[in-house]
Amino acid sequence: MFIIHMGVPEMAEYWNGLCAKVNSGTANKDEIMIHKLLGKALYLISENPRHAGLESHEITSLSRRYGMKVWQSYLQNKTPAGRVFWVYGPQQVDITIIGLEPHPNDKSNAYDKITLSSMGDIIS
Repeated sequence: MFIIHMGVPEMAEYWNGLCAKVNSGTANKDEIMIHKLLGKALYLISENPRHAGLESHEITSLSRRYGMKVWQSYLQNKTPAGRVFWVYGPQQVDITIIGLEPHPNDKSNAYDKITLSSMGDIIS
């Protein structure tokens, strides 16, 4: 089992804001769906990052750019839903979520425009 952290500042701010909206009842339909899908993905990643439904795989172009192995997992299987990007660390028992993006439409340079959060001072 892994401990999930949110990258800073973008993923931590995004997740905390989304949770606050859902908990206060002010989230719209799309935000509720993303909260549910991301919450399930975070649970599966924490239990087994290679769970078949996540279809996790390394994105070598992002790994080269960021100097560490960057993994991508599906938020929803067999749909063009979003993708969550993550890395192992900072400790051996940790996984840090560093990005959330829609499914790329442009296959030739799909990952060129993606900017990921930092592991920085980790926020759980």
